[in-house]
Order: sequence, then C-alpha cells, then structure tokens
Amino acid sequence: MSALSPASPAQSAAFPTGQQWTIGHGPFEATVVEVGGGLRTLTRDGVDLVAGYGPDETCASGRGQQLMPWPNRIRDGRYTFDGTEHQLSVTEVARGNASHGLVRWALWELVELEDDMVTVGYRLHPQPGWDHFLDLRTTYVLDDSGLIVTTAARNVGPSAAPFGYGAHPYLAIGATLLPDVELSIPAESWLEVDERLLPHATHPVEGTDLDFREPRRVGDARLDTAYTDVVRDEDGMWRCTVSAADRATTLWADVAFPWLQVFTAIAEDRKGEVGIAVEPMTCPADAFNSGDGLVVLEPGEEWTGTWGISPA
Repeated sequence: MSALSPASPAQSAAFPTGQQWTIGHGPFEATVVEVGGGLRTLTRDGVDLVAGYGPDETCASGRGQQLMPWPNRIRDGRYTFDGTEHQLSVTEVARGNASHGLVRWALWELVELEDDMVTVGYRLHPQPGWDHFLDLRTTYVLDDSGLIVTTAARNVGPSAAPFGYGAHPYLAIGATLLPDVELSIPAESWLEVDERLLPHATHPVEGTDLDFREPRRVGDARLDTAYTDVVRDEDGMWRCTVSAADRATTLWADVAFPWLQVFTAIAEDRKGEVGIAVEPMTCPADAFNSGDGLVVLEPGEEWTGTWGISPA
C-alpha cells in the first residue's frame, strides 16, 4: 500500500493530534501523529494490536505517547544536576509530580516517509527546569514481524544532559475481561512505590501476586507496576506478552531498556478501546533524583534504543 501524504496545515488543524502519517506492510498498518510523534494505531488484518484512538480524538491516558527526557515522575518537579537545582512545572497536580517528560504534546516534524516507514523528529530546547538541547528522532518501521520502533537522542548543546526514555503503548485485549487475560512479564523484581507513585524499594517477584515470569491469568492482580531485573532471550531482547481470547501480542525491547511498566487500570475500567499498557523504560520514576538507570549524554553523544510489537 502507499503511505498517506502529509496533511496540509488546514487539514491537520482538523485533527486534535495534528498531521496523521499512515504506513503499511502486508497485513500490518500503523498511524503516527504529529502531536507527540506518537503511535495512534497499529492493526493486523484490521484487528487492533494496540488500543489506540480515533483521528478526531485527543490522546488520553498516554496512549502511544513518547516520554522524554524522562518517563514516569519526578518528585515535586525538582532535581539537582551537575550542582544546579532545577524546578520543572508540576504537571501531575494531584500528586505533586512532574510527569512523563516534555515532548508528548509537542509538535514533531516529519523527517522521512515511505510506504512502510516514517521518521519524526523534534528539537528539545531549554525551558523552565530544563537547560539542554536534544535532537530527538523516532523511526517507525513495519515488516513481516510487525512494528519496530527506534528512537535516538543526541545532545547538541554545550553541556552534559540527563536523559531517560519511555514509550506508552497499550496492547489491545478486545472484549476479553481483564481477569481472563494472560500475562507474561519476564522480570525478577518489582518496584514498590508510595502514595505519590514514587519509588520506595525494589523487591523480588518470587512468592508475590506480581510474579508473571510464567504466563498466567491476571485474575485479581491489579498492576501499575515497574519491573526490572528483566530476563532476556538469546537474542538479547526481553518479551512481554498479553494474551486475550482472540489475540496475543508481544512487546519486546533491546538492552537499552532494563525496566518496563505494566498498567491495567484502563482495562479494568473498560472505557473505549481496551488494553494493557506495557511500557519499555530506560529508568524508573524519579531517576533524575536517584540516578537509577539515568543516562547522562555528554555534548555530541547519542543514545539509541529499539523496541517493537509483534503478534505472539
């Protein structure tokens, strides 16, 4: 199939998420959007692999968004880096945190578009609480296996910059009720958080209802849980699988991602397109303060990471 041409400014103004870029390969089709450079849809033979949203809707619950230069939360929006204290805007007001980075509502530009591939980019400039210049690029490719997503962040400024990355897709479960969904989460530890969803301590999953190393039904478990000590396959990837009655979908990630978050509340509420969020992350919440998993990019240095979604 042929990729859709970029919408004109007048056309993109009609969509809450701006321009829409649709790519395809064999049975797969995906749509990437201008607002946040995120993934709006992914289907195989017309069946949803991700719980997305319509072109006339605003992105809700972080569906398909990119989380940079940090995923998850920063306590009070405050951190110290290289001896200087910074204060970010508190965007999660109820809990007093700065949430999910600075780019998920930004306008990303089209860099390259082909039938089965789209690359979007964004220059992150200094702003209150953030002093750095990053060039961000994300490439979405469809091939016989499904979707492959590669993100790069290059420090184009004069000083070192802290960095973390996360993605926020929801793997679709269709009409299957949450307790009947089967999960496989290849991780040996989970992160306990406080009432503000900020880190408290890491524990083994062994002997807890958070242990999904062997595939099993969700049952009564309710997850908004970061996992680490991931178990990788021989190719170096970890794979998390969500299996519903009529589909099974795997999210995989490379060595750049030692963390993942699994979030089931949307599936429990059953609002709109239903899915379970499986979020590859380079670091846990509040990494700008703890340093846990934090990437520090020196001037001219680039980070890259790759993850993807495939039918299981």
